[in-house]
Amino acid sequence: MNQTRVADFILLGFGNLQSFNIVFFILFLVIFLFTVMGNFLIIILVSTNVHLQSPMYYFLCHLSFSDLVISTNVIPNMLGAILLGGKIMTYFGCITQFYFFSGSTITECFLLSVMSYDRYLAICNPLRYSSIMDLKHQICLSVWPWLVGLTINLVAVMPVSNFNFCLDNIIDHFYCDLFPLQKLSCSDTSLVELEVLLFSMPIFIFPCTFITVTYVYIFLTIYKIPSTTGKQKTFSTCSSHLIVVGMFYGTLIAKYMIPSKGHSLLINKIVSLLHTVFTPLCNPIIYSLRNQDIKTILKKFSGQQ
Repeated sequence: MNQTRVADFILLGFGNLQSFNIVFFILFLVIFLFTVMGNFLIIILVSTNVHLQSPMYYFLCHLSFSDLVISTNVIPNMLGAILLGGKIMTYFGCITQFYFFSGSTITECFLLSVMSYDRYLAICNPLRYSSIMDLKHQICLSVWPWLVGLTINLVAVMPVSNFNFCLDNIIDHFYCDLFPLQKLSCSDTSLVELEVLLFSMPIFIFPCTFITVTYVYIFLTIYKIPSTTGKQKTFSTCSSHLIVVGMFYGTLIAKYMIPSKGHSLLINKIVSLLHTVFTPLCNPIIYSLRNQDIKTILKKFSGQQ
């Protein structure tokens, strides 16, 4: 009798730390602005500069766009929840946020594997790199991660959209994620948990395994280079990507390996912050600071010689 489909949800954000709301709001607002500017800057530089018209930077544009989707989908509502002590979201808005967040996360998993494949071809098969990685191949490799990400996550989104909620519509989180929605629902979520587990394991494991295998071949190829300078120069072309992969999968593994009982919600918030706020900020910084081509163009862009 008490089961109903609620019309609105209330995101508490960091309700137990209300005395720091102003500090958190300013901090996350600054991070959000730098995240948007940094990722947009990479997209603009790659799109307008002839020296960056290569497959590696083309895929980097898609990675930056994926980071923009994640950050703009999550952070504005989080800022509202922090500033107002809670953020009201419609039922449809909550499900939509969950859909685009999970879709972008899945997309980024496969984009990172595509980028590792690009580095594998460039380092392990340089003579055939240009012929293999032509424009048609680049477009195909960039489109299918988005198609997979925006379709396969419907396996989780559709069942979640049919959850029943027993009067309580308060989500103790800063965005609509699967775990807090499961805790809030009075439906039997065991089947959904099983479906998500069965589909998420290959989504995370296959790209991660593929990236690991490609980098084994890359490291073996780099090891055979006779000169130390040659080794360092070759490794520098993939070191930024390797750091980003470590950060991205590190936060995902920490987030989804945390047990769903006890005090895990607070830990889940902290890990979610790393994944949704700090990783999209760090990606453009890492590629800017560790990539000589981008640093050179940034100097010219800013008027320095």
